[in-house]
Amino acid sequence: MRLNLRKRTPLPVEPGTAGPVRVDPRTKTLTKRLKPGDIAVIDHLDIDRVSAEALVSCRPAAVLNAARSTSGRYPNLGPEILVGAGIPLVDDLGPDIMTLTDGRTVRVLGGVVHEGDKVLAEGIEQTPETIAVNLEAAREGLSEQLESFAANTMDFLRRERDLLLDGVGVPDIDTVIDGRHVLIVVRGYHYKADLATLRPYIVEYRPVLIGVDGGADAILEAGWTPQLIVGDMDSVSDKALRCGAEVVVHAYRDGRAPGLERVENLGVKHVVFPATGTSEDVAMLLADDKGAELIVAVGTHATLVEFLDKGRSGMASTFLTRLRVGSKLVDAKGVSRLYRARISNVQLGLLVLAGLFALGVALASTAAGQTLIGLAGARFDDLFSWVGSLFGGA
Repeated sequence: MRLNLRKRTPLPVEPGTAGPVRVDPRTKTLTKRLKPGDIAVIDHLDIDRVSAEALVSCRPAAVLNAARSTSGRYPNLGPEILVGAGIPLVDDLGPDIMTLTDGRTVRVLGGVVHEGDKVLAEGIEQTPETIAVNLEAAREGLSEQLESFAANTMDFLRRERDLLLDGVGVPDIDTVIDGRHVLIVVRGYHYKADLATLRPYIVEYRPVLIGVDGGADAILEAGWTPQLIVGDMDSVSDKALRCGAEVVVHAYRDGRAPGLERVENLGVKHVVFPATGTSEDVAMLLADDKGAELIVAVGTHATLVEFLDKGRSGMASTFLTRLRVGSKLVDAKGVSRLYRARISNVQLGLLVLAGLFALGVALASTAAGQTLIGLAGARFDDLFSWVGSLFGGA
């Protein structure tokens, strides 16, 4: 009986990048459920550095942006980070791309998004060359943003003068801060590495640990427990809110507090802090008003580009807040890059072994050392004989 064996012709592989889509207009919300191989669909004007690094850590197959990844307002670094990580980035696809439902499989080829033979949307595929051109154009328009930033700063100063100068409106809290160090953690640039570098400081000084929204999860991931969680509760996990930390809900000046309902539903003890500006400003002002001896900040915003990276006028408050608490503020952002040990643990271990070997050779070359080695050998013989007798008896 003859078997007719025929080679199976492999199916043709379609060009481009294919995968299931995950859709969310808020990038930081999307990254919580984005898996490797998924295609991220976002609506993010001027992708900032933090958002880009969060996307890269999720390892998506591609990123589709309904908006322009660089609008020209300022030289944002997000697109360069994504493309540098080898992730295809297509932007300016238009609002219709946001109507896709999670799980639908699409294929991205160049700047075109396909579903089967159907073209869903067309945009602009970013390359190192296009990004360089966009950044150069953005640098030319930076002066306009500087003027806007200065105007926002003066407006914030007029509206929050009493809070900045006299601490009017700061709520009472149970956590004791007076006379202690405070470590404020924000999930910003290099926060993980900086938090790890500060581990000896945390062990020695036992500072009050304050997590700003998702910064509370960063503290938990590092093996610590926050004493205070400050923010509008949009990026902190339920696990962090239930960890036993005191919660300060950041509210708008008109009384609206988007995160209040969530905290109340969890049954977490909390207070409300109405203030203009950002949650990291609220954390710094709270620590300063309650008598912190030193405020150490990790992952917070410190430079003008970082202020503009947030994409909102309220970042002017951070500038003034830093002036307000500057006498006791230590910015630990980037401390992990300040010094890196040039000797690895393996090299250090080999060095110790080499030292012990040299010490043994030196002892063996002297009469006293030979006597000591002989006594040690006799002790080991007695130990082995005793262990052997135990097993022999058994």
